[in-house]
Amino acid sequence: MLYILALLIGVVAGLRTMTAPAVVAWGAWLGWLPVAGTWAAFMGHWVAVGIFTVLAIVELVADQLPSTPSRKVPQQFGARIVSGAFTGAVIGATAGATIGGLIAGAIGAVIGTLGGAELRKRLAITLGKDLPAALIEDAVAITGGLLIVAAVA
Repeated sequence: MLYILALLIGVVAGLRTMTAPAVVAWGAWLGWLPVAGTWAAFMGHWVAVGIFTVLAIVELVADQLPSTPSRKVPQQFGARIVSGAFTGAVIGATAGATIGGLIAGAIGAVIGTLGGAELRKRLAITLGKDLPAALIEDAVAITGGLLIVAAVA
């Protein structure tokens, strides 16, 4: 079950690079993710929550701009894989399975990036505009991330 949740948080990272670590930081800070005593304990600190939340908000705003680069360009794709691997590792750390969580999170990020790009393209065509598609993607990523973190608790 833990690896499935790590995979799913990776999918969230594939949709929104910084939403996944923000949600995981909030979950750790609220005590939903038992990271105390692990290498990931810093995620439960208010500083981590603040930094990742600001970065997630900046990403959400920047993604609404018309000049946002494709998520498939190497830098964006790589950042999403790193974010998925990191957040998957944090979830894995709650049960002493850091490496397994890291791998599952990275795989999930690849799935989320490629699948999310295709879905967003189709939604934008169907809706006639990219902005509503981006907002739907934001809602799915944020809600999904919160549900995943709550399921770990």
